[in-house]
Amino acid sequence: MKTASLLKNLEYNDTKPAVHVLMDTDSSKEIRIAMKKGQVMKEHKTPYPIVVELFEGIITFGVNGEVHKIEKGDMLSLEGNIPHDLKAEADSIVRLSLSKSDSAERVKGVADQA
Repeated sequence: MKTASLLKNLEYNDTKPAVHVLMDTDSSKEIRIAMKKGQVMKEHKTPYPIVVELFEGIITFGVNGEVHKIEKGDMLSLEGNIPHDLKAEADSIVRLSLSKSDSAERVKGVADQA
């Protein structure tokens, strides 16, 4: 059994979203993205499907140019190769579930472009 916490050792970065791998299992990677109000993850896409859960805060989530307001407790899924972007409307904690074939480094690279 593996365990992780979305709240323990939580750190926000002043200049860009903070990306942390919570868990790496045989089937998926669980990522925490801590975003301060106003921080963005510019439009990007992944070749694999993803699941996004907003654990805390409010996020504006853009999909193919259409904007969706995501609030605490909301979840969404996207197929691969769908352009999307995020903006924190409040301090927020995002849980991102990645395919085992995907890379946490790719997510960190998107955050670094903020």
